[in-house]
Amino acid sequence: MSIHEEYDRVFKALSSHVRRQILDDLKDQPLTTGTLCGNFAHLDRCTVMQHLKVLEDAGLVVAERRGRERWNHLNAMPIQDIHDRWIGPHAAAATARLARFKQAVEAR
Repeated sequence: MSIHEEYDRVFKALSSHVRRQILDDLKDQPLTTGTLCGNFAHLDRCTVMQHLKVLEDAGLVVAERRGRERWNHLNAMPIQDIHDRWIGPHAAAATARLARFKQAVEAR
């Protein structure tokens, strides 16, 4: 799979508010699939599992089997890669432009 396809999967995974909420839920600790399903009482278990599959395919969630339980762990590296590729450089460029604008305004 190309790097572009990997980025596409991550962006697709992040496009859903449910999947972003799942990632937020996993931010502090791994959770079982049952716990995650309980956090989305308005969705059936199958729907939550489909969202988890999209997150796994994007590499954002890693599932670990422990007996009958499935523990879901956040893998934030794909998000970090996107940050390093786009957000960081664009933010730095925007900050530099604002600093130059500020200097120009203050010089007047």
